[in-house]
Amino acid sequence: MALYWHYKNKEQLIIGMADHLIGGFAPKPADERPWQEQLRDLTEGLIHTLRTHPCAKHVIEHIDAVTVPSFLAVWDQALRLTRAAGFSVEESCLITQYLLHSAIAIADAPINQQAGEDEAQRVKRKRFDLQSLPVESYPHLVEMAAPLVERKDPHLYDTFGVDLVLSGIEALAARR
Repeated sequence: MALYWHYKNKEQLIIGMADHLIGGFAPKPADERPWQEQLRDLTEGLIHTLRTHPCAKHVIEHIDAVTVPSFLAVWDQALRLTRAAGFSVEESCLITQYLLHSAIAIADAPINQQAGEDEAQRVKRKRFDLQSLPVESYPHLVEMAAPLVERKDPHLYDTFGVDLVLSGIEALAARR
């Protein structure tokens, strides 16, 4: 009940939660680093927040971004950085949307789950199923069965995902 002294309703509480979560990595004032480094910091900050606070994804999905000052600050900085990279207004808007969805997808991957007996058995069975496929039809699935199904190092997974997304943005910017 004490929360209602600070928030009039559930919607305001969720907005406050979102502002607090995003405020944990909200951008510092623009600096002199290249736009790529600053955009990487924003993306990695969002992924870190989403991984650290599993509820953050649901909070972000249930808010109107315009009502959350920290979200607006991050979004505005991402738009500024994409414009600095030479993208049009429309492209910048698309890029920031793709970055948000990519960060959510990267952070939402179940790579941090503890491997209990059930999970270990599921991985073993799936690896066996892939390795049992006809090698003449699916040579790459058979060859890569183990790394496809086994747990990934979270840092490597996140870093590679951010590299993949930002490399695409950088390649597009280079063609401008």
